[in-house]
Amino acid sequence: MAMDVEAENRELKRRVGEQKGSFGFLTRQIQGVHKDLLEFESKTEQRFAKVDERFDGLERKIDSVDRKIDGLTKTLPGIVGDAVREANRERDRKR
Repeated sequence: MAMDVEAENRELKRRVGEQKGSFGFLTRQIQGVHKDLLEFESKTEQRFAKVDERFDGLERKIDSVDRKIDGLTKTLPGIVGDAVREANRERDRKR
């Protein structure tokens, strides 16, 4: 009977050792994946920051173009009117 208990005890110790080894292996794997994820997150944040900067620049340019178009829309009737009046004056002078 004592032999069976000792054999069972050795078997349990062996199995616990195997489990500890497997757990240690998995722990190292998870730590590696976690490290990789942190690096990926950092790189992704940096890239998004660059993209945000570029979009901000594009937004400023579009706003500038918008203001120019708005200004042109307001001044164009006057420019066309002045040109037509000048053309009419020159036409009248030639007559």
